Amino acid sequence: MQSKLCYNVYMNKIPNNFKSILWSYDFEKCDPIKMKNTIITNTILYGNFEHWRWIKFFYGIPEVKKVLNNISVSAVRPSAIKLARMMFV
Repeated sequence: MQSKLCYNVYMNKIPNNFKSILWSYDFEKCDPIKMKNTIITNTILYGNFEHWRWIKFFYGIPEVKKVLNNISVSAVRPSAIKLARMMFV
């Protein structure tokens, strides 16, 4: 017997407050699954605490850590990476 997955349309939607950190993308077409690396990276670079809490909740700490470990050192301020690594322990 197959189990049915309950799906909420809002689960796959990026909150509107992310428009400011995804300004170079067509926000209405942003997919949080397909753009995971971009969203996490931009959140670390430009986001505030609310953005950080959302990526922690939406993607989970292991997934955020995985993306953090693959971000180019030259792409992110060392202080931002240090703070992100402390928050996503």
